[in-house]
Order: sequence, then structure tokens, then C-alpha cells
Amino acid sequence: MAGRKIRGVANGGGLRAGLYKGRTTSYVILACIVAACGGLIFGYEVGISGGMTSMPAFLEKFNFHSRDDDSPFYYCQNEDQRLTIFTSSLYLAGIAASLLASHVTKIYGRRLSILCGGLCSLVGAVLSGAAQYLPMLILGRIMHGIGLGFGNQAVPLYLSEMAPAKIRGALNIMFQLAITMGILCANLINYGSLQIRDWGWRLSLGLAGVPASLMTMGGFFLPETPNSLIERGRYEEARRLLTKIRGTEEVDAEYEDIKEASELAVTNPFKAIFQRKNRPQLVMATMMPFFQQFTGINAIMFYAPVLFQKLGFGTDASLYSAVITGAVNVMATLVAITFVDKWGRRALFLEAGVQMFFTQVAIGLIFAIITPLSKPFAVIVVIVICIYVSSFAWSWGPLGWLIPSEIFTLETRSVGQGINVAVNFLFTFVIAQAFLAMLCHMTYGIFLFFAAWVLVMSLFVYFFLPETKSVPIEEMTSVWRRHWYWKRFVPDEDPPALPSYKRDRY
Repeated sequence: MAGRKIRGVANGGGLRAGLYKGRTTSYVILACIVAACGGLIFGYEVGISGGMTSMPAFLEKFNFHSRDDDSPFYYCQNEDQRLTIFTSSLYLAGIAASLLASHVTKIYGRRLSILCGGLCSLVGAVLSGAAQYLPMLILGRIMHGIGLGFGNQAVPLYLSEMAPAKIRGALNIMFQLAITMGILCANLINYGSLQIRDWGWRLSLGLAGVPASLMTMGGFFLPETPNSLIERGRYEEARRLLTKIRGTEEVDAEYEDIKEASELAVTNPFKAIFQRKNRPQLVMATMMPFFQQFTGINAIMFYAPVLFQKLGFGTDASLYSAVITGAVNVMATLVAITFVDKWGRRALFLEAGVQMFFTQVAIGLIFAIITPLSKPFAVIVVIVICIYVSSFAWSWGPLGWLIPSEIFTLETRSVGQGINVAVNFLFTFVIAQAFLAMLCHMTYGIFLFFAAWVLVMSLFVYFFLPETKSVPIEEMTSVWRRHWYWKRFVPDEDPPALPSYKRDRY
């Protein structure tokens, strides 16, 4: 038998997917909806950060300053580095927290990381809303960052492991839908808070405690995933849960796949993830979040109020315009939920790549040729930005979280997602720090800069990202084994057969 190829399950082959039984139960839908609420915090923080830069009372309270009057370009806006630190400190904390969360998630389960994320974000909301001095404000942002590090690491994993393979994409994208709803809510709250001259900014920051409370309650009441239970040796509990969430007693195939994946796991996932056989997943876990940030979306979302204000809409109308982009974001994410498991991940990526490229080029050319913008052209820019946002919202927005959460083997899944979140936060921090200076000095060239990156990432997807639609999460290695490039890294044979699988291997 030594020379025969093994039809593995946990590490590939894809031959047992048809044996997976069950249906999409209301129990698993409800659990995924509750868990996805973790995305509300992330979205709310992204939206709130940009709104703060348009609130005079907030700027005055912490002595932030802006240089609008004698700037050579109307693109130039706030250059106070302390203001960009306010925005970016959250992500520095998130980098460290996401790597710590990968350990907690593997050893203690996904639920505990979700709970830790909610509690830390709740503390951050209290500190930020009550801040009297800049250090207290920054401390609140750091606590938010720790909460996001835990939440963003655990929630996508939770969703991918709980969901049936055939609708894993749609359920996982609920996380991104929650993010977009958080952004929209933040923009609406910022618009209302601006009318409260003295303490409206406290309301905006303090209301982050609402999604944090939802996430905390979810951490208390959500069930653990079957994958995590088996990973920690709680086999009977895992089988009972799997029976409940799949709505059938016929869960042997899926249960044994998860169990085999656990038995093949190594004790040091940080070392395992850098092994040659895990090279494809590691590349995706670093390149996907890198590319996600270099679409330019967070730059637009962070500073949408600033951009629209400088386009001539005025302070109030700038936040109103940001609400429009937020609504487009939500609606387009629903498109992704509808079609990701029908058309596949690659189709959404590639279509959006074309749309994002041409809209970025269009914005750059308008700014290059028509300066200063008249009101009609400013409206055109807003429309083009909305078209751009819609394409991001059904591609790199949700799929940037979905792909890394579904491609790793069980042994490296927690660490891989931790790396994914850390890289995401790192480049979000880089963009947040550099965007204002880039916008000031590159002017319209910044949009051409991001357009070039969109072209690069679209080519990367076309050549290097295989389709993962409907593939069971513990059979994902088969996808890499069949890919024209990645198959050279993934072994052709699985590890030795396990006793419980001898009947299925030949």
C-alpha cells in the first residue's frame, strides 16, 4: 500500500463533499447573525474616525489644528500628526491583539476571543466618550484596537466553521455586511452629532458601546464551533452540536473529516504555517489584506467627510454625502451575499477589478483637468465614487475576509487568520498615516496610484487565486493541489491513513 495515493479528506481530494448531509437550519443562521455583529464595531470605528475630523468641537477640545487657508492644493487638509495618531493608534493595538487572539482562539475557542473583543471595545467606548485629555482619548482607541484584534480574528473563523459549505460565502459575508452597516450608522450618528455643538462628538464616540455590548452578549450565549470543540478533544459535545446545526443525525462524514484534521494537527501552528505545504495559504493571508487596503477604500471612507467638504458641499452636506456612500456600501454587500455562492469568488473579484480601475482613473482625470471643481463636476465625482464603492463592496470588502478564513487547514487556521488580521491592520495604519500627505502632495495622482494597484491585484487574482466555492472547509487543500502554480508546493499524497478512515481511502 505504500506506493498508492490516498484519497484524503482533511488534506484534500474533495471526494467526500457529496456525503455531507443536512440542511441550513435556523439555529446556524441565528448563530451566524449574532456572531457577525462583531463587524458592527469595526465598521462603526471606520465611520466615526472620519467624522471626527469634521467636528469643530472635537478639534478644539484636543487642540487639533488644520491648515486649509494657505494650502497650495485644495486636496490638503488636516496635517496635525496627532490627529492621524488618533485614527491610527487603534490599528497598532489591533496588530498585536490579533496575533495574541490566534493563540486564545486555538487553545480556548472562538467564543472566548469574541467575548474578549466585545469587552475590550466596551471599555474603549467608555474611555473615548468620557475623554478629557488626549492620552485618555488615545487609550480608549487602543482598547478599541485590542477589541477589534480579537473580534476580527475570531468572527470570520466562527462564521466559516459554522456555515454549511454550500452557503459558507453568504454567511461569512454577514461580517462584511455588519461592517458596512456600522459605517452607515456611524455616518448617520456623526451627522446628528454635528448639530450638538459642545458634546456631540462624545455621543459619536460613546455609542460605540452599543455594538460592543452586542458582541459581548454574543460571546456569552453563542455555541462553540464543532471544529474548535474537536480541536480541544471534546468529541461527543462536537457531534451533538454538529447534529443540531445541520439538522440531521447523518453527520458522520463531516464529523470524521474535522476529527481527522484535528488528529493531523501539529503542536506548533506558528512553525507549521511557514512550512512549504502551507505556502499558498500563507501567501493569500498576507496578500489579500495588503491588496484590500491598497484598493484605496479605507482612505475614502476615513476621510469621506473631508473629501466632500473640499468638493464644496459644506460641513453638514459632507457628512450627508458620506451617508450616501455608506448606503451604497450596504446595498452592494447584499449583492455579494446573493451571488458569492452562485457565481463564485473569482467572478466577483474580476468584475469589480475592471469597475474599480476605471472609476479610479476617472476620478483622477477629473481632478487633473478640472481645477477647481464646479458644483456639477463635484456631483459627478460623488457619483463615480459611489460606483467605485459598490464594486469594492461586492468584491475586496467581503472576500478579503472570506478567503483567508476558509483556506487554512485546522492546524493553522487560528494562526493564519491572526496573520491576516495583523497584516490588514498594519496596512490600514500605513494608509491612514500616509493618506493626508499623499493627497496633499500627489493631488489627483493618488487616484491613479490606487488604480495601478487595482490592476496588479486583479492580475494576482486571475493567475493565483483558485475558486473555493462550495468546497468543504476541511477539504480545501485539494484546491491548491489542482492549481497550476500552487500544486508544486502541496504534496501529492496525504499523511498515512487513520484507522477510522481505512474504509474510505481506496
